[in-house]
Amino acid sequence: MSLLLLPQPSTTLSPVTASAAAARIPFAAVKPRRQRALTPKATLSISPPATAPNAIPPKKVLVPIGLGTEEMEAVIMIHVLRRAGAEVTVASVEPLLQVEAAGGTKIVADTDISACSDQIFDLVALPGGMPGSARLRDCEVLRKITSKQAEENRLYGAICAAPAVTLLPWGLLKKKKITCHPAFFDSLPTFWAVKSNLQVSRGLTTSPGPGTTYQFALSLAEQLFGESVAREVAELLLIRTDDDNATKEFNKVEWSIGHHTPSVLIPIAHGSEEIDVVTVVDILRRAKANVIVASVEKSLEVLASQGTKIVADILIRDAQESTHDLIILPGGTTGTQKLSKSRILKKLLKEQNSTGRIYGAICSSLAILHKQGLLKDKRATAHPSVSDKVNDEAINGAKVVIDGNLITSEGLATATYFALAIVSKLFGNGRARSVAKGLVFEYPK
Repeated sequence: MSLLLLPQPSTTLSPVTASAAAARIPFAAVKPRRQRALTPKATLSISPPATAPNAIPPKKVLVPIGLGTEEMEAVIMIHVLRRAGAEVTVASVEPLLQVEAAGGTKIVADTDISACSDQIFDLVALPGGMPGSARLRDCEVLRKITSKQAEENRLYGAICAAPAVTLLPWGLLKKKKITCHPAFFDSLPTFWAVKSNLQVSRGLTTSPGPGTTYQFALSLAEQLFGESVAREVAELLLIRTDDDNATKEFNKVEWSIGHHTPSVLIPIAHGSEEIDVVTVVDILRRAKANVIVASVEKSLEVLASQGTKIVADILIRDAQESTHDLIILPGGTTGTQKLSKSRILKKLLKEQNSTGRIYGAICSSLAILHKQGLLKDKRATAHPSVSDKVNDEAINGAKVVIDGNLITSEGLATATYFALAIVSKLFGNGRARSVAKGLVFEYPK
């Protein structure tokens, strides 16, 4: 029996049938593989290794970004496609390489879009967001690149607002089934518009939003590299289809923050997991929390685990001047090691615990809390490669575990559940559901 990870071209998946199709892969029944050690790359683009004369050249992917690009969509696409083995180039359509995304995350592109005009790409993938999609639309160099991509029958894709705002004015949706974010759906040609989480139609792949980006990116990976590679990447991302075990809570307490806007500190380092960082930042800012990204390095710019360059808001020493309602540690093997060496962060975490304020960890960063004795008598979860080693009370299988003022999660694909659980605890289920709706993410029951 064939196990298809994602739809083949010209296949329409409704949200229900898309989940059913994904369910054919028994991710829940497969113990996730231990995470590979991730080390920062020297540059944002990945240089291909030396190859034999007859070796197959690497698959080249272009991901353009602009002011107001949706950061979750851009970063998840970049991460997934690099994990699959693609050589991904992130290109800015702005005058500068540093771009401020829709949720305020600052990302540094690899190159200017003009440097890509003469290159041939196996895939051009457009993230959405506003005004990001309009900035992409107004870039003449990108229009020519994408139009040539379509004319020569190479793969291209767009997510969120980009199908309606970018590809439609360029005339690149003709006679293709498409979907997009619900807020822009009425702009699509009625006969060709399909309400689905994923739509693949004769070389064009579209999807509606941040909450469907994993499906979108894995579909692109499958089209480039085949089903087995996409399946392996999905396992590494800890993608499972069971939501029954999404969140477990013990020793339930109210997260009391008074009437002020909650302040959330997210420390980052070279090698931090970009999906953990960007997902949590994006979702908490959507919920109107005051999120501060602090670098423990000597510079604000940090090179994340899969090569994304993120610019922090402040250095960690400046975070000492304020009290934070939450401190959330992102994962990433190398990043966790660097975070654990920060004396200032150790001090902040110790104060956070002694004053009864909230703290949490995602992916491999649970090891930091363990080392500081902050998991005593606490139940927690983490990436499978570290959870059993650092906590006798580890809860395996749960995407998110809350124990009093501690919140933990496995990481990567569970970061969305993690961030929404924080929103629910801080602001209530109503706001969490509202944020999830904007993400086009099915909020767990």
